[in-house]
Amino acid sequence: MAQDSAGGATGAEVPDAELKANAIGFLDALVIGLNSTSPAYSLAAVIGPIVALVGIYAPGVMLASFVPMLLIAAAFYYLNKVDQDCGTTFSWVTRAMGPWAGWLGGWAITMTGVLVIGSLADVAVNFGLLAAGLDGWAANPWIRQTLAVVVILAMTAICVIGTELSAHLQDILILAQVFFLLAFAVVAIYRIYAGTSTLDSIEPSITWLNPFGAGGAALTGGLLLGVFIYWGWESAVNLTEEVEDSATAPGKAGIWSTVVLLVTYLSVGFAIVGYAGTAFLAENAGKEEAIFAVLAHEVMGGWAWVVLLAVCTSALASTQTTIIPASRTSLSMARRHALPPPLAHINPRFRTPDVSTWWVAGIAIAWYLIVNQISENALLDSLTALSLLIAFYYALTGVACAVYYRRHLLENPHNFLLIGLGPLVGAGLLTWLLVESVNDMSNPENSASGVSWFGLGPPLVMGIGIAVAGVLIMCFWRVKDGRFWRERRGVVDPALVHRRKP
Repeated sequence: MAQDSAGGATGAEVPDAELKANAIGFLDALVIGLNSTSPAYSLAAVIGPIVALVGIYAPGVMLASFVPMLLIAAAFYYLNKVDQDCGTTFSWVTRAMGPWAGWLGGWAITMTGVLVIGSLADVAVNFGLLAAGLDGWAANPWIRQTLAVVVILAMTAICVIGTELSAHLQDILILAQVFFLLAFAVVAIYRIYAGTSTLDSIEPSITWLNPFGAGGAALTGGLLLGVFIYWGWESAVNLTEEVEDSATAPGKAGIWSTVVLLVTYLSVGFAIVGYAGTAFLAENAGKEEAIFAVLAHEVMGGWAWVVLLAVCTSALASTQTTIIPASRTSLSMARRHALPPPLAHINPRFRTPDVSTWWVAGIAIAWYLIVNQISENALLDSLTALSLLIAFYYALTGVACAVYYRRHLLENPHNFLLIGLGPLVGAGLLTWLLVESVNDMSNPENSASGVSWFGLGPPLVMGIGIAVAGVLIMCFWRVKDGRFWRERRGVVDPALVHRRKP
């Protein structure tokens, strides 16, 4: 029977079952990391707003957004090498910077899942219905929301049944998504050079990769959107306890995910901007359906369903994979007594965190339905609030990497540049974006709804509300069960550190 530091029995609270080790390999983790970002949906959601800000230099902004993501991915890699814990940021920040910072990092990861899962399911249903020619169903909010809840429940069940099943489904979805996107890009670029574009096409140029082409202020706004399209690759690292070669494979999968995403975004970005021109994209900046649905018909003709299905499979895959970081982080927090012990339960048959997975899905469904009752724009505003949470826990991880390895940074140039300076630069860039986000969201006119909540934009109010709720819950649990806060913070030789068993 396990005991806490004070000698009290805790065997009834900590389950004996563990996550299934070596359930998936490197390629499976890579696919899950890619699908978590939902490439097709991310492009549909942000290509218009980015073009509205920077015009033809949208590919350059996507390239610039890649830099902080790669630097933070390196932090994930090096921290995972010494601590293969499915809680990732929560566990690492706790060890490096203490329980208070670690708890807030874990809370941010969990809440990102809650905010976005419903929206992803909604997009999957919407584009799936459009691909099937059921436009009337897609326009009916009751049908769409009901089917979205069914999708969330189905994807949650797959996550609970087993990591291998999840990985196999993701393999199919990523293949379909990449094939559809590349087919769209190839046809669009061919028609640009063949002179058969039906819109105001522009011949692509290498100068479009200049992120400073539209000026500094426009770049700032574009980078805020760029962070969103790369977010999600760390799902591969959240599966670290279930991946073969857990010390290195998950971290490598995270890094390679960002690289593959960069190539995908630049290829499709050039094709979209070149074929449609900047005016059409800017005019439809807030309507991802219009951009991809219209472009699908313009570029592919009778094969438009291919592009619509790409967005559908993208959102469907991400609905499932976005559950993974939130559920694994909740599991990690619960088994170290930072959250109620039942969340640490692992299904003895499937060896997955069933309780935390269903809780994440349940809260996400409630959030999706409640926010939709406010307005459709309120759901979009909740997605905008994501950038605050994403920038916060990514930046926190970058700082934690440098702090954790601080006694080893001057041993050689590799450690200093890749483990210390790189993550700190990435954290600095994301902190700057976080500050800019707060400033931008403080103006109600910049929100999707254009209304004022307490004199501020709804996304900022949501972000503040989530942060305050996290602090209150953390303080309550600190009083109720303080064992997690009594853990000693220390810096151990990275060569000797292994994941701590609960």
